[in-house]
Amino acid sequence: MARDEQVAETEGGGKKKTFIIIGAAVAAVVILGIVAFMVMGKGDKKEAGKEGAKTEAKAEGGHGTASAGEGGGASRMLALEPFIVNIYDGQELRYLKVKVEMEMAAPMAKTEIDERLAPIRDGILVLLSAKTLHDIQDAQGKNQLKEEILLTVNKLIPPGKVAKVYFTDFVVQ
Repeated sequence: MARDEQVAETEGGGKKKTFIIIGAAVAAVVILGIVAFMVMGKGDKKEAGKEGAKTEAKAEGGHGTASAGEGGGASRMLALEPFIVNIYDGQELRYLKVKVEMEMAAPMAKTEIDERLAPIRDGILVLLSAKTLHDIQDAQGKNQLKEEILLTVNKLIPPGKVAKVYFTDFVVQ
């Protein structure tokens, strides 16, 4: 009889092990699902953060300095996709990666820029490709490049729609 009891305990222990393994697998799947959900959800949070920053910029712009005809003084930033071009440094070709953001003079200017985005990007690409490393290596060269980009954009849309040009990323490699 002792032998029968020992076999019953072993079978019961095997069932317990099976349940533990299944429980661990289910827990692992649930944890992986939560991690995947959180990683996928981060893109939405980044976008929400950008929208929150735009809202803060609107709030800061309306501190009683704007007249009623200016739409509250809220300026809008428009980030363009990064530009990657080859530039010559005197000895060899190098890569220039520039991320440009434009400050709109009026909120409705964004739609005009969106409608002319391809010619604007083309003009900026041509301008950047014509530069050498010597042209852009110091602060004065970068500031001149900003002015040239502003002029290029203002040739393609009605002047005054873009107030300023900013570099948010500038890498030469």
